[in-house]
Amino acid sequence: MSNQDEEVALPDLANAEASPAPVDTAAEPEEEEVARTAQDLEAVFDVPVNVSAVLGKTHIEVSNLLKLGRGAIVELDRKVGEAIDIYVNDRLVARGEVVVVDDRLGVTMTEIVKGGLA
Repeated sequence: MSNQDEEVALPDLANAEASPAPVDTAAEPEEEEVARTAQDLEAVFDVPVNVSAVLGKTHIEVSNLLKLGRGAIVELDRKVGEAIDIYVNDRLVARGEVVVVDDRLGVTMTEIVKGGLA
């Protein structure tokens, strides 16, 4: 029988990240870390993804949008020279700079974003 006055500490499930329960490794022999290479990802090399480079954003009313014509200037929320955001499948993965390659625009990544903050 258990004592009714005894308190038991329970984990805070509302704020806990979704992760597996900790495993007791004391009873298991330690394994050496295996070096990972690009070959480990070979199964996903042919999976198509959408890549977007966002120069900036703005809000505009539809009536004003319809009035835009060739040569119209739309002011964005970024400054000249400021890093642009690079998204893969709508997830922020990097920041970069616009470059010109053979008369075409391109993007060079200057910073990888960890955690995919939007």
